[in-house]
Amino acid sequence: MSFVFSPPSFHSSSFDDSQTQAQDTFNKFSDNVNSTMKWAVAESIVYGVVVIIAIIAIVYAIVECLKKAGSAIPAYTQIPTTEKSHKPSDSHPSNNKEIILAMPPDSQEVEFATMERFLNNINQEKPIRFSPEELEQITNNYTTVLGSGAFGVVYEGELSNGQQVAVKVLNSMDLGTEEQFKAEVSTIGRTYHINLVMLYGFCFHRDKRALVYEFVHNGSLNNLLFGSLNREVEFGKLHEIAIGTAKGIAYLHEECQHRIIHYDIKPENILLGLNLEPKVADFGLAKLSNRESSQVHMSHFRGTRGYAAPELWNLNHANHKCDVYSFGIVLFEIVGRRRHFDSGYSESQQWLPKWTWDMYENNELAVMLSLCGIEEKDREKAKRMLMVALWCVQYLASDRPLMSNVVKMLEGGMEIRTPQFPFQNLVSFKPPLTSQGTNNEDSDASSSRVTESSGQSDSKPSNNIFHIEKSA
Repeated sequence: MSFVFSPPSFHSSSFDDSQTQAQDTFNKFSDNVNSTMKWAVAESIVYGVVVIIAIIAIVYAIVECLKKAGSAIPAYTQIPTTEKSHKPSDSHPSNNKEIILAMPPDSQEVEFATMERFLNNINQEKPIRFSPEELEQITNNYTTVLGSGAFGVVYEGELSNGQQVAVKVLNSMDLGTEEQFKAEVSTIGRTYHINLVMLYGFCFHRDKRALVYEFVHNGSLNNLLFGSLNREVEFGKLHEIAIGTAKGIAYLHEECQHRIIHYDIKPENILLGLNLEPKVADFGLAKLSNRESSQVHMSHFRGTRGYAAPELWNLNHANHKCDVYSFGIVLFEIVGRRRHFDSGYSESQQWLPKWTWDMYENNELAVMLSLCGIEEKDREKAKRMLMVALWCVQYLASDRPLMSNVVKMLEGGMEIRTPQFPFQNLVSFKPPLTSQGTNNEDSDASSSRVTESSGQSDSKPSNNIFHIEKSA
């Protein structure tokens, strides 16, 4: 008898089931691990890509900002490193150098370069020196003449950046012209104000002396008041012109490092921009004055007859208040839209300042304004202008207001006190009509002259400096 042993069937089946379950469990665990690893790897890859893209974007943005900063900074504020050929800059009238923006390696050097640009900006804010060849290029060989006079000829020009300019070429460099040249460069060359003509540069050469100004489009206040457009401009605009002019003079007197006295405020020297904004011009007689010094010694007459303050005729010590007097005369002319002296009127109305005072004393300013063609809606402004003008033309300089206060009074921000009689000099003062009184350096010798009437009382305007006869 033989026996064959075989494992119990239940043992074999149980073992197989356990093995299968273990395998399934392992497979599930393996699948979970693989899935987790795959997601982790995927997330790492995505995160890495995002970080790389972000870094690239930041670097690109920084580079673009630096490029834009380099192009946005005006040429005259950038760091000049290489000299160019001697010609006007394409980016700014006062820059003659090729500009390369430096890229310092660290923040300290960046700060240093920024300060360098700032200081260079300040240094460049002054007139530049043009050569005769540059002036020929700017004026297209002196093609277009804008005007001429005893001083020389003014030509229209254009800088290489498209900026329009007016080039005043001086006739000769005698003593008077040399003084005018130095006065212009040393005074207006130091200033920048919206109501002052800007001096871009100059040329000083054996064969050529010239001054290069901004181009002002609408001529002078003189043409507007006394030309064909006399009645076409509304009075409100004339009031704005008066305030703007006063602001320009106030800047010269009170806001510059050195006080600048113009000495020749008159409508011919008030230019008008595109929107008729006023710009005080022609600084050929101007002088710098220390603020500590209240008086400037006069060696000869300065100014224009009819606009010059009484102290200038006596060759006394003068100060900035002589400009206040001249501005007062201009105010009378703006309101009247006529010359301050006109022999075509009746004797009582010939000299505007005296007529204004007489009408004020008799409480008849409204009648005067009506005769001057001022509409009802503008009469309050016009009356204020006349009251301010009466203060500006006070005989004693100490009685005249500061130009900053003139601005406030014209704008209505300061009360105007009752003016006092301004013409004490009409009785006692009569200017000398000698060679001293008609010095060749008087600014308008070619445009007006003083005439002396006979057989009339010295107390009348027609017998003194206020009798102006306009030449043709």
